[in-house]
Amino acid sequence: MSQDAKPQETKTYNPKAIEQSYYAIWQARKLFELEGNRAIQQEGKTFSIMMPPPNVTGVLHIGHALTFTLQDIIVRYKRMDGYATLWQPGMDHAGIATENIVLKKLLKAGLSKESLGREKFLEHVWEWKEEHGGKILNQLKMLGTSANWERTRFTYDAGLQKAVRKAFVELYNKGHIVRGNYMVNWCTNDGALSDIEVEHKEEKGALYHIRYPIKDANEVLVVATTRPETYFGDTAVMVHPDDARYTHLIGKSVLLPLIDKEVKIIADAHVDMTFGTGVVKVTPAHDTNDYEVGKRHNLDFITIFDEKGILNSHCYAFEGLERKAARTQVVEALQAGGFIEKIEEHIHQVGHCYRCDNVIEPYISKQWFLKKEVASEAIARVNAGETKFFPASWKNNYDAWMNELRDWCISRQLWWGHRIPVFYCDHCGHEWASDTEIEHACPKCQSTNIYQDPDVLDTWFSSALWPFSTLGWGNEDDAQVGTEDMKRFYPNSLLITGFDILFFWVARMLMMGVEFNHVVPFKDVYLHALVRDEHGNKMSKSKGNVIDPLDMIEEFSTDALRFTMAALAVQGRDIKLGRTHLEQYRNFTNKLFNAANFLQMNATNFADLAQTTVVTPLGRYMLSRFHATVAETRKHLDEYRFNDAATGLYRFLWNEFCAWGIELAKADKASIPELGAIYKESMRLTHPFMPYITEYLYHSLSGSALEEGAASIMVSRYPAQGDVDSAIEKTFAIIMDAIVSIRRAKAIVDLGGTIPTAYVRAQGVDTALAAPFIERLAKVEKVTFVTDKVADAMSDVGEYCEVYIPKGDIDFAPIITRLENQKLKLDKEIAKLDGMLSNERFVANAPQNVLESNRQALAEANEKMNKIDAQLLSLKA
Repeated sequence: MSQDAKPQETKTYNPKAIEQSYYAIWQARKLFELEGNRAIQQEGKTFSIMMPPPNVTGVLHIGHALTFTLQDIIVRYKRMDGYATLWQPGMDHAGIATENIVLKKLLKAGLSKESLGREKFLEHVWEWKEEHGGKILNQLKMLGTSANWERTRFTYDAGLQKAVRKAFVELYNKGHIVRGNYMVNWCTNDGALSDIEVEHKEEKGALYHIRYPIKDANEVLVVATTRPETYFGDTAVMVHPDDARYTHLIGKSVLLPLIDKEVKIIADAHVDMTFGTGVVKVTPAHDTNDYEVGKRHNLDFITIFDEKGILNSHCYAFEGLERKAARTQVVEALQAGGFIEKIEEHIHQVGHCYRCDNVIEPYISKQWFLKKEVASEAIARVNAGETKFFPASWKNNYDAWMNELRDWCISRQLWWGHRIPVFYCDHCGHEWASDTEIEHACPKCQSTNIYQDPDVLDTWFSSALWPFSTLGWGNEDDAQVGTEDMKRFYPNSLLITGFDILFFWVARMLMMGVEFNHVVPFKDVYLHALVRDEHGNKMSKSKGNVIDPLDMIEEFSTDALRFTMAALAVQGRDIKLGRTHLEQYRNFTNKLFNAANFLQMNATNFADLAQTTVVTPLGRYMLSRFHATVAETRKHLDEYRFNDAATGLYRFLWNEFCAWGIELAKADKASIPELGAIYKESMRLTHPFMPYITEYLYHSLSGSALEEGAASIMVSRYPAQGDVDSAIEKTFAIIMDAIVSIRRAKAIVDLGGTIPTAYVRAQGVDTALAAPFIERLAKVEKVTFVTDKVADAMSDVGEYCEVYIPKGDIDFAPIITRLENQKLKLDKEIAKLDGMLSNERFVANAPQNVLESNRQALAEANEKMNKIDAQLLSLKA
C-alpha cells in the first residue's frame, strides 16, 4: 500500500492496513525528527534518550520489544508535551559476532581471513554489513518506534571512529590505558574477554587426586585438582602455613608425575585446609588465584598451550593435543603410572564465553587495559545522586559491582572493529597513540619503518561513548549532528535498557561520560527486568517457549503487543507473558473501535474538546473522570511506572467510558457530542501506548484523514490536567450503584424485564438528575427516592445506596424451592470437600496442586452458600 493510500473504511478494525499506511506517512512527513513537533515545542524544553544500539547481526526478540516499546512511550509523550525530542537510533558493529558470521561465509567459499589479508577481509565484512546488516532496524519500525531515523549512527561509522580515537588517545596520554602481560579470560575461539563477558555455569565435573612424590623421601603428597592436564605448568605445590599435617614438608620439593620435574613445596594462607587434601598445585600461568600466588612467591610462569588451546612442548608426549581432548589421555597416563589416588564427582562453577559458550581459560597474554581508577569520579557522582536508578534497588547492585571493579581488558584479537590507535617504530622502538587514522612516520626519529597495533578495541569501548559521541563529541564536523547538540541534549534525560547490561554498558557509559565531560551522561536510568513465559520460565529455543514479537504483531497487532508490554512492566519484576495477555489487550483495541462506532451512530463528526463546552451532567461526569485519568497518567509516566499508567488508561476507557459512559448515554443523547469530544481527547492521552488505533479513531471521529493531509495527533499537544468535579462524581457513583443493586435484586427473583417500581435510599443525590439514568439502565418504569426503609420489599445494599423492589404479587415459592435445592446440593459438596481436607492421611499424601484445588473449591462453595442464605432470608422476610 502506498503511503498516501487511505485504509478502507470498515465496521471491523483492520490493524494491518492502518499500520502499513500510517508509519510510512509519519516517516515521510519527518514527524519523528527533531523539528517534527516544532509547532508545539516550548522554549527550553528538551528531552533526549539513547537507543541501546542493537547488534548489526541481530534480529528482533521479545526483550527488544519491551525496551523499545517503553522508550517509544516516553518519547511520544515528551514529543506531544512540547519537548524538542531526540531519540538517537543506531546499530552496534558487534565485533566478535559479525566477524564470526563473515568467517563462516568465507569458509564455505574455501577462504580464510589470513589468506585474504586484513584489508580485503574488512571489505568482505563491509559488504556483508551493507547487504544483510541492519535488518533489526526495519523490524523495530514494525513496533511503531518513532526514533530520529535520519540521525541513525553506526558504532563503526567514520565519525564515531574519530571519537573513539580521540577518547583512546586522551586516556592513553593520561596513563589510564596501559599494555602489559596480564592474566585474562581467554576464549580459544574469540580471544581475550573482559570479566563480565564470562558466564559462569554450575557443572558436574571431577576432582582428581594426584600423587606427587616427595623428593628424597618414600612418601607422596596428594593434590586435588579439577584440571589435571595443566599440571605440566605447575611451578610449586602449596599448603597452609598453619596446617600441622604438612608444616614439616614446607621448603622441600616434589617431583611432577611422569616427567620428574622438581618443584618446591611452599606455604600460603590462600590455601583452604578443608578442601580436598589441603594441598594445592600452583599453576601461575593458567589459574587466576595461582597467578597472584606466583607473583607473591616469585614463581616461574609456564604457559603450556597456545592461543588456540593446543598443548606445547612443556607437555612432552602430549604436545599437539587440544587442551580439552588432552585431559582424558593425561589422566589415563597418570593412572597407568600409579599416580591417581582417586577420582570423585565434583560440582563446580565453570566460566564460558558469552558468545560461543566455549570454556574459558585463565591465560597470560599481552593486552591493553583501561585502569579501574577512571571510574572513581563516576562512582562518586552516582552516589551523590546525580544519576537516579529506577527501581532504586539497582543502585546497590551498581555500587557492589563497582566496589569490586578490576582493570578492563579492552583489546580483542579481531580485525573487525576499532583498531587500537597505537603505533610502533621498528627503528627506534618508540610507541605512541595517535588520533590520526594513518601515521606515515615516527614522530621521534622520522623513520617510516612503523606499524600499527593489530588488535581492535572491545566493542563496548565505542558503545561506552554512545551518549555523547552521537552528539558530535570527537566528530563535530559530522553532517548528522548539529553544532548545539551537546549543549542541548547532554546529559541525556533518560536511559531505558535491560538490567542485564548494567555492567556491560551502563556503568561504562557513566565512567566515560564523566571522564570526558565531567557530568553524568544521563539523569535517570530505568532498568527493566526479564520477559519470561506465562509460567515464569526463562525463554529458550530448547524449551520451545520463545515468543517472537513479529509473530505476535502479525496475530494480535502492534498496539496490542505494545499495550501488553506496558501493562506488565512493573518496576523490578520479571514479566510473565502469555497469549491470554495479548488476547486481553487485542480485545481492548476492539472495544475502543466499537465505542467509536457507537458514537458515530449518533453523530458523524465530533469537535475537539478545546472547542466544546461541556454542560450535560453525563458530559461533566466523564470530563471529570478524564481529568483525573490525565493527572494519573502524567504522574505515572513521569515516574516511569508504565504498568500503572497503562492500567489507569485501561480502567478509564473500558470500565468507565465504554462500560458506563456509553450505556448512560442511551438515557442522555444530548451528552453524545460531548462524550465524542472527550473520547477524541482520550485518544491523544493513549497515543504513546497505542499509536495506530488512536490516530485512526481520532481522525475517524473528526471526519478527517491522515492520508489526505490532516495533522497527526503524534505532534498535537498532550492533554493537560484539568479540574475534578467531586460533586458530579459522587452523584454518578450513586446512580451506577443503584443500577447495579436493582439489577442484582431483580436477578434473585428472575425479573429479567422492566418492573413497575423501585425505591432508592441514598443521601446527597440530585433525584431529578439521577432518576432517568436509573430507570433506563435498570429497566424500571418509575424510580422513587426515599429516606426510610421500604416495608414488604426485596432489598439490596450497595456501596452508596439501598434499593427496594416491592414484593407485591411476585410468586416466591418456585424461587425459594430452586434456592433450597441449590443449598442441598451445596451442602453435600461442602461436606465432601470438608471431609477430604480434614482427613490427615489424605492431606499428607495428596499432591499439592490437588490440595490447593480442593481448598479453592471449598471456599467457593461456602461463598455460594452464604449468598443463597442471604437470598432466602430476603425472600422469606
